[in-house]
Amino acid sequence: MTGLKGILVDLDGVVYVGEAALPGSLEAVQRIREARIPLKFLTNTARRPLRQIVGDLGRLGLSVAAEDVYTPAALARTHLERHNLVPYLIVHPDLREDFAGLTTNGLEAVVLGDAGAFFTYDLLNQAFRKILHGAAFLALAKNRNFLDRDGELSLDAGPFVTGLEYASGRTATVLGKPAPAFFKLAVESMACAAKDVVMIGDDAEADVAGAIAAGLQGMLVRTGKYRPKHETRISEGPYRVADDLKAAVDLLLR
Repeated sequence: MTGLKGILVDLDGVVYVGEAALPGSLEAVQRIREARIPLKFLTNTARRPLRQIVGDLGRLGLSVAAEDVYTPAALARTHLERHNLVPYLIVHPDLREDFAGLTTNGLEAVVLGDAGAFFTYDLLNQAFRKILHGAAFLALAKNRNFLDRDGELSLDAGPFVTGLEYASGRTATVLGKPAPAFFKLAVESMACAAKDVVMIGDDAEADVAGAIAAGLQGMLVRTGKYRPKHETRISEGPYRVADDLKAAVDLLLR
């Protein structure tokens, strides 16, 4: 791994799990900052608004500016505004504030995120019908699963996105990781080349393989949703595997 000029870090499963910071993660972030390497946080979290994510990081002892955290909801909002689309939201109620104030006149767009317990047949069926009738189909992410607060894996939005794709015959526009545009947005804010940026995450497919496909380097950590042999999901490209965020930063900055 060469030419390091920027670092992207996933949050859930890398910096923290639930309401607790992972051992050494806050120190690792501080070390990156002391090295004066541009740092951004790239998360597929789609149950909490940006305001809450930044606030939760602050309560963990990590001061982060909102403009340094990239979420699929923020990118979705930009897309909706740019195309004058009216969102039909299938998201967690807490996330709705990130879509407040958008137009109510125009073509519709189904926006599907991790609604958790708020996924219902009726809601998904309405989305299915809207997609059939020509509504745009946006997915905040397409992750298979995530590490829940009880320490077990839970269904993420991906299975529901795939189900609507299968039923409608339409392919969703994915806005979060592993979409190349999501990585590109963060890299552009660093004013450096993608090949000189490393993405550190616990998801071999969305974080690492996605980053490599977008021209970045990748670092997979064995925390969060990582399970043995997940690195076999990364077909090719520049990447390393580390035990946790601290070990990853030690490797990068040694």
